[in-house]
Amino acid sequence: MKNGKFLKATALVLALAAFCALAASAQAKVQLTMGSWRADDVTQMTKLLGAFNQKYPNIEVKFDPTNPPDYNAALRLQLQSGIGPDLMYARSYDTGVQLFKDGFFADVTSLPGLKKVYSDLARAPWADDKGNSFAVPFCAVSHGVYYNVDLFKKLGIAVPQTWEDFLAACKKIQDAGVTPVANGLADQWDINEVVMMNILPNFIGGAEGRLAYEAGKAKFNDAKIVAAFQAMKQLAPFCPKGFEALTYNDSNALFVNQKAAMYFDGSWTMASFTDMKFAWSVFAPPPPKGKKGFVTFHPDSGIAMNAKTKYPNECKTFLQWLYSDEAAAIVSNSIPTGFFPIASNAAKITDAHADAFLQMSKSHPTDVRFVWPKLMSGKPSGYNLLNDGVIAVMTGKQTPQAAADDLQNGLAQWYAPAK
Repeated sequence: MKNGKFLKATALVLALAAFCALAASAQAKVQLTMGSWRADDVTQMTKLLGAFNQKYPNIEVKFDPTNPPDYNAALRLQLQSGIGPDLMYARSYDTGVQLFKDGFFADVTSLPGLKKVYSDLARAPWADDKGNSFAVPFCAVSHGVYYNVDLFKKLGIAVPQTWEDFLAACKKIQDAGVTPVANGLADQWDINEVVMMNILPNFIGGAEGRLAYEAGKAKFNDAKIVAAFQAMKQLAPFCPKGFEALTYNDSNALFVNQKAAMYFDGSWTMASFTDMKFAWSVFAPPPPKGKKGFVTFHPDSGIAMNAKTKYPNECKTFLQWLYSDEAAAIVSNSIPTGFFPIASNAAKITDAHADAFLQMSKSHPTDVRFVWPKLMSGKPSGYNLLNDGVIAVMTGKQTPQAAADDLQNGLAQWYAPAK
């Protein structure tokens, strides 16, 4: 009898232990959220995060993107309200630095192996002026001009080597009854980031020229900046009719449907150009005659961790995995086509069109988007000033000189070297 009671008690203890073990296991599984402005990347990022979850089954990362134009404001509001994601895409340069200075991003400088996998140059876009890292570099993007190869061949047009050649090609295409350039103004950021900041390095002399403006050695309304605004004015007649109301997606569709011969845009868009009915490729934006050509190759996104996350160890585990040798191939083949890994151990790009973009950045000197490093954090923002000026010039509301003057005067209100 006593033996039976003992066996029952033992069984009860074992069952209770098993239940506690299951409960502990369930509690040990942590779900992290990852914020992003890349709403188009759910499929690719789910694949990448799934690979991480296989390696670390007790940590699940949920990708939770925001509409791109709303991301900066939405993220700051979430972080201020204490409901920010555990991990998040971090903008490079000033925008990201400000969130770090405000205490929202954690310092990840001491993550093991970070400085081995990423050079000082690669880490710089996501570091403060003391070299403290607030994000793990994730990917970069390139900028160029998409073009209809079949149409160019049909019209006997060679890839333009100078801005003057480009304008002549536009005229020939227009005379053939086709819209030369697909871009419009409705979404605003498009004409600023992928057209103006695509061609601007060619007019100011690339990174060296940009640094001169940032240091106050050149004024933002000098002849070079005016010439860049003038180029945007020259471009306007070759954009679609009613381009003022044309959205980014509308422009994309015009190129895809062969209604426009060329399309200024970034490498990130090529993922939407699958199963095209014509041959297409990309070329670097041509410089004015006699000037050197540059390509805008921009450090696009890093991955930061919330300074107030409830799961700092799990976040660090993910960030370290992201740049591990094991994850290198997975990352290279999981991030969307047209995004280029920054890690030194990244795998080779196999997509032919993506490689064409990458080769442009290897055959040309490169620079980042003009306003990103220093000119976005004050009011009025250099981004908004440049954007407003481009639109005003293209719609005939301002002269190139007036737009450049507004850029200079606006920045002089807060940016000391511009005064």
